[in-house]
Amino acid sequence: MTEELFATDAYRRSFDAAITEVDRGAGRVALARTAFYPGGGGQPHDLGTLDWGAGPAAVTRVKREGGRIWHWLDAPELPAEGAEVAGELDWNRRHLLMRTHTALHVLCGVVWSEFAIPVTGGNMEPGSGRLDFQLGRRLEGRINEELDAARAVVVEFLGRDAADADPALIRTAANLIPREIDPLRVIDIVGLDKQADGGTHVASTAEVGAVRVIGTESKGKGNKRVRIEVVEAPAQA
Repeated sequence: MTEELFATDAYRRSFDAAITEVDRGAGRVALARTAFYPGGGGQPHDLGTLDWGAGPAAVTRVKREGGRIWHWLDAPELPAEGAEVAGELDWNRRHLLMRTHTALHVLCGVVWSEFAIPVTGGNMEPGSGRLDFQLGRRLEGRINEELDAARAVVVEFLGRDAADADPALIRTAANLIPREIDPLRVIDIVGLDKQADGGTHVASTAEVGAVRVIGTESKGKGNKRVRIEVVEAPAQA
């Protein structure tokens, strides 16, 4: 099993680890621990580099498979099993994804608090994302009010019995997550939104910056897709 450093410290940019497995045919390695997020829940995988003494090699893809997290490398030769590597994230990209992911949670929380309507789908890229809802438009002002409120973003780990009994998590289908995932990782934007989530987030909604709603689309009867863009917050006068 790969130790998932990103799950407990989303701000970790670099790390050291031992290579536990090498798949030369696929050009990938598995590590004993990693800060690279492998993708999931609509959030893309991280990019960055691994260095085992021959100079940094680009990590072009990261994916979780069977308890391991694999890292695809753009390198002519792969290191040997047991070798020590130094990992470095593409931090600008990761931090923008953290801001984007947190902004989408704020959007979700605003829609839930205003309309009690759940998300029906979603996706994100660095700096932009979309969620699907059964509602109308004009959420930008409410989202930015919540970002300005500088709400704390807290990571919790709940035992499955407690998580499945929490009504705040039922709307995110926490009870559909496989039972073997115990405890369940929960992101709590204090006072606004609480969801089972494995992705990376900033520590305060203020760190997101600001959000623009850049479009809405009809996605079937009564269903709207909301697209947002993360931007820098306006300078204070």
